[in-house]
Formats: sequence, C-alpha cells, structure tokens
Amino acid sequence: MIKYLFGGLALLFAATCVHAERLKDIASIQGVRTNQLVGYGLVVGLNGSGDQTTQTPFTIQTFKNMLIQFGIQLPSNIGNIQLKNVATVSIHADLPAFAKPGQTIDVTVSSIGNAKSLRGGSLLMAPLKGIDGNVYAVAQGNLVVGGFDAEGRDGSRITVNVPSAGRIPAGATVERPVPTGFEQGNTLTLNLNRSDFTTAKHIVDKINELLGPGVASAIDGGSVRVSAPRDPNQRVDYISILENLEIDPGQAVAKVIINSRTGTIVIGQNVRVAPAAVTHGSLTVTISEDPIVSQPNALSGGQTAVVPNSKVAIDQEAKPMFKFGPGTTLDEIVRAVNQVGAAPSDMMAILEALKQAGALQAELIVI
Repeated sequence: MIKYLFGGLALLFAATCVHAERLKDIASIQGVRTNQLVGYGLVVGLNGSGDQTTQTPFTIQTFKNMLIQFGIQLPSNIGNIQLKNVATVSIHADLPAFAKPGQTIDVTVSSIGNAKSLRGGSLLMAPLKGIDGNVYAVAQGNLVVGGFDAEGRDGSRITVNVPSAGRIPAGATVERPVPTGFEQGNTLTLNLNRSDFTTAKHIVDKINELLGPGVASAIDGGSVRVSAPRDPNQRVDYISILENLEIDPGQAVAKVIINSRTGTIVIGQNVRVAPAAVTHGSLTVTISEDPIVSQPNALSGGQTAVVPNSKVAIDQEAKPMFKFGPGTTLDEIVRAVNQVGAAPSDMMAILEALKQAGALQAELIVI
C-alpha cells in the first residue's frame, strides 16, 4: 500500500517540476472575489414532513408574519396551528465577482427546524443579504433534494443521504452588484494562492521580460503589483495576456504530513534524511488453552477432572536494520521502508522517531 502511494507521489512531483503553471492557476486578482449571501425563508408543499410546530414556535411566527404581509390576520383564539407541510429554512449562496442584476445563481436550502424531509417542497420568495445587511439577491423555486426518508407504522425507518437539505439551480436572481474596484487606479495586485518568495520572483521576472522592466514589482512573498491601463476594455485584454503566462512555481517547503485517523502519509519532494540507522520489528506473544481430561481407572473410586494446560509461544519477527546515508532522497526512503514491510502505523512511528533524532530534514505535520 505504501509502495503504490509513495511511488505515485514521486511521479506526481516529478511531473509538477517539469511543467509550468498558468498564472491564473497560482494567483488571483485582489478585489475579484466571491461574496457570501445568507437568507431565511419558508419551504411549503411538503408531504407531511415539515416542522413540528409545537417544538419550533418560530415556524408559526414566520408563517403568521407572511400572512400579515398579504393582508390576512389570523384570529387570536385560533389555538395551536399544526403546519406539517411547512418548514423554516436557511438559504445561502455565493455571489460571484462581476455578477450583474438579472443574472441567476444557485442556492442551497437547509432546514433549521425539525423537518424530516424537504423533498418535493418549494421555497417562497426570500431575500439574500450580505455581511453589510443589504439585499443582493432574491431566492425562490422548487428544491432538488438528493436524499429521502421513509418510516413505517411499526417505527422502522430508512434514510438515504440528507433529506433535510437541497439545492435550487439558478434559484436566486441578483438584484445588486458588488463593487470590486477592478476599474480603479493604474495598478493591479496579484495575490498568490500559496505564498512563496521564489514564485513571486518568477512572476515578476516573467511579466517584466514580456512587457518591459518596472511593469511588475513584488510587494512581499504573497503579492505582486502590476501596472495596468485605466480603460476597462484595455484592462481586460491586459489581464487576459497576464493570466495565461506560464510560470515556474517555486518548490514547496519540505513537509511530511501524517493523518493518524486514516493512516495516510504524504512525503513532499524535498524531504531529506541525515545519516541514521533504523530497525523495525515486533514481538508477538500467543497464549492458548488446551485443557486435558483426567479419567480415573475403573473401580478406583476417583472422579473425572479437567486439568488446565496453557501453552505460551513467543514469536519475534526478524526485520533487518536499514541505514540512511547523507542526503537520502524520497525514492530511497520509500525503497528502504518497503524492504522491511512496514505498515502505515509503523511508518508513522519511524518518521516521528527520525524527526526526534534530528535526522528528518522536513517539517512533520500530524493532522
């Protein structure tokens, strides 16, 4: 298992070193981003799987407020209302950059009460607000729910996926754009997805080589400032050229990542091991019971008895010791570990021991 995992990683790292990446894949333009929207509303038309209003009084309150908006006033002595086909939900969506009024975006609807399922329901018109409290979109439509829930009279029940959440494709209409600052100023800032001084230098060198010295300058290891035309049409053409430039990203910091829950181990490309010797083995103690029945001779007056008989066996695996020389590479680490047949848990212990001994020249991260 380890052999195939690390072998595939070695091929992957080799491939990433050979091929450059487009600028649009390793950096983004400052200010050009998505914005989160959230809302609250009612889903109606459920087949008896809505909120139990005795336990979710806010569902009744929301329902009454909606009726008041349509000029319907419920009598004060109406008593407790049971709305089995109604559920209160939260709605959230991502508003992409440059979204204009009239365009549509997908929304996700999730129950916040105790509704069993939203399958077959329809979301009534609900505003979606940003962090500033302004309404940026309005959502409404029929839900698409991937899960379902079924229950028998004897109490048996089956649930597939999550029936209390669903999506509405193109379920919200944008009402207000979000200013991005894209057209302001005579410069643009490129933010690297992964901060790296070498990558920032390569970006600056590549842009200046194409457009002339001084066009790009590094702010720090995570940002590059680029001169840009003020005219929006020219700016779009300009960014189209920049984002398709092939950049050689800098190699990542040497890391070893261990997931102790799943047994996954990922070793980075630049991991090195100083001279060290490692042995791997285990001691197995087996105790088995094989009772013996003692049968007395005839006319002896004795009684049949069971005599305990325990067998203890000790088996120690003979695992060879392997030695790492100076500057040992990832390939050699994998080959040595595979020779002793270490399991993922054993590999974790070996790597942690190498780090404690000061022989593992990499950052060890346990998640």
